[in-house]
Amino acid sequence: MTQHPIPRFSPRSLACLALALTLAGCAAPGADTSDRGRQAAPADGYLWVNRVTWGASPSSVEQIAPKGFDAYLAEQLHPGAAKLPEAVAAQISAMTISQRPMVALVQELEQRNKEANALANDDEKKAAQQSFQAEMNRLGREAATRHVLRALYSSNQVQEQMTWFWMNHFSVHLYKSNIRPMLGDYEETAVRPRALGKFSELLRAVVYHPVMLRYLDNEQNAAGRINENFARELMELHTLGVDGGYSQHDVQELARVLTGVGVNLQAGNPTLKPELQALYVRRGLFEFNPARHDFGAKQLLGKPITAKGLPEVDEAIDRLARSPATARYISRKLAQYWLADAPPPALVDRMSQTFQRSDGDIAATLKTLLGSSEFAQGAGRKFKDPMHYVISAVRMAYDDKPILNAGPIMNWLNRMGEPLYGRQTPDGYPIAESAWASPGQMATRFEIAKAIGSGNAGLFKTEGPQPVERAAFPQLANALYYQSVARTLSPATRRALEQAASPQEWNTFLLSSPEMMNR
Repeated sequence: MTQHPIPRFSPRSLACLALALTLAGCAAPGADTSDRGRQAAPADGYLWVNRVTWGASPSSVEQIAPKGFDAYLAEQLHPGAAKLPEAVAAQISAMTISQRPMVALVQELEQRNKEANALANDDEKKAAQQSFQAEMNRLGREAATRHVLRALYSSNQVQEQMTWFWMNHFSVHLYKSNIRPMLGDYEETAVRPRALGKFSELLRAVVYHPVMLRYLDNEQNAAGRINENFARELMELHTLGVDGGYSQHDVQELARVLTGVGVNLQAGNPTLKPELQALYVRRGLFEFNPARHDFGAKQLLGKPITAKGLPEVDEAIDRLARSPATARYISRKLAQYWLADAPPPALVDRMSQTFQRSDGDIAATLKTLLGSSEFAQGAGRKFKDPMHYVISAVRMAYDDKPILNAGPIMNWLNRMGEPLYGRQTPDGYPIAESAWASPGQMATRFEIAKAIGSGNAGLFKTEGPQPVERAAFPQLANALYYQSVARTLSPATRRALEQAASPQEWNTFLLSSPEMMNR
């Protein structure tokens, strides 16, 4: 991917950087930061849209006016087909991951890899292996680019935020075991369609997807050779939570339930004994091989597993999804993501009750959260992680103008330590302020604000031998600013904006202000 360097700072810009760090709460000890976190009225449409979407933009604020908050939220929680700008939809449609079925794509690449490794000539083998890895990386970048484009432009903003949330909750690392060509399908067919549906259905889609099975090593899990990795993370990270009341024995029993559940990249199926053939299941790359399954009696969370074969997994999934511990764990994590690092316990309790009463309906649980008085009064309390900061800054700067190149956004996320699908451990990226508010992070955000605010970020310049570039200077001093944004700014931020020596600097100061760091 082409790197897009950010211009070096002049002495004045370096002084402005120090000012921005002070405003963002990273001042030297004893500095006055009393204006940080100033809030506007909770009923302000701009502030509400800024939190429900990936970031307020002129068009998003205009769209809500004729509908009202309640109608808009209802549409977002139960969305129809997403609307995208025509140019963005064309970019997505042209992607390999949009045109090729995952099974054919993966099998073709596996064959290509085998042929590369079989070459006798070392130079030819090296070139073929490098070409294979380059194609794998390209497919991984396509998935990330599609995610970014939908976050920026999709009309279904709550669904897109929840897609990121669940992709982080059910986190996988793109460089594990050649899963890069499967990532787009994992997000597109398992996660996004169920991001606002029933949690049990989402969990089942994740458990059965080859990306998760391969990432957490369950294809190595077989009777007599138990691998507990997937079972442990399924309980600790995906459902009950570390304090969810399960035991090591439960982990072992769930691992036994999951034996034989794996991935088959071959076109054909294994040869099995006649009595096992009827129990074999193949769906795309997913495989349940009964010859590898432990059919012994099992107990999970104090109750027996009554099914046999693959239905054991469905029984276990339903039991985990409907546990009160799961309701509490998921509800608290949702409140942390949308509202505050330490959400009000009473709100989490109400969300947990809704979750259980609705059989894990994610949209209903979110309605309890987003329609609460706690949420209405919570504007400006949630610090933006890198993804929220970058996407919100681009949305504010360019509204619905389609970018031509998502590469700079990916580079910024890499620099700030939150690349899409890049978390190496299965716990997902942290969503607390303490993980993202260091002085180094704030310095990087200032540089990103400078790149976007100056129009030199490279977002409107295509890559390749004959690049196309379009004019891209953002007009941030617009109607949205004067009608809504200005009222939310502290006196210190307004003074900084008054000191700007150029429109580029004004844009930079606004995008790097403390108000832009929170939602």
